[in-house]
Amino acid sequence: MSVVVLISGRGSNMQALLDAGLPVGAVVSNRADAKGLRIASARGVATRVVEHKGFPSREAFDDTLAAVIDGFKPRLVALAGFMRILTPGFVARYSGRLMNIHPSLLPAFPGLDTHARALAAGVKLHGCTVHFVTAELDHGPAVVQAAVPVLDDDSEDSLAARVLQAEHRIYPAAIRWFLEGRLRLEGRRVIGRDLDAAEGALISPDPEQ
Repeated sequence: MSVVVLISGRGSNMQALLDAGLPVGAVVSNRADAKGLRIASARGVATRVVEHKGFPSREAFDDTLAAVIDGFKPRLVALAGFMRILTPGFVARYSGRLMNIHPSLLPAFPGLDTHARALAAGVKLHGCTVHFVTAELDHGPAVVQAAVPVLDDDSEDSLAARVLQAEHRIYPAAIRWFLEGRLRLEGRRVIGRDLDAAEGALISPDPEQ
């Protein structure tokens, strides 16, 4: 039933999973200086480092990363600010049990700099998406999305902070739904059963509808 979380930096979404009491079995980073490793270790969670710079190819790195992950026998692998593009082989290995949290309402603004791009586009709603990972970057089936308003006086930082709060609500909920067997994939659609609300944001799916 455990979850292996992959991080590259501060690990705030990883910490949200720990705070929610989810069964995080290990935290793995591609950077030895990732702040999230210290947070996880202080909470008694196993940590590992697989430095991507030491490998001759993405495939070689992903093979070693997968071997480390598989040593913990996780039911789910959760990306939480893991700043590496994964190879198709790695994604296929964990098909249907590899999740990511992305700071936009996908399919809008895939990739990086999502908050700056949202402000530049003049959108009135921004947010975040939990999705299953596929070989196409940030285009996997969406599990749940949360929307937040874009205010007239927003800066990139203020908008990012509001979205991050929503991320910390919906990612733990999505992972709990998965572990409890309340999600199923039908093609590119994720179907939920008996989902409870993640409070404080406009959530879809809304279990009260």
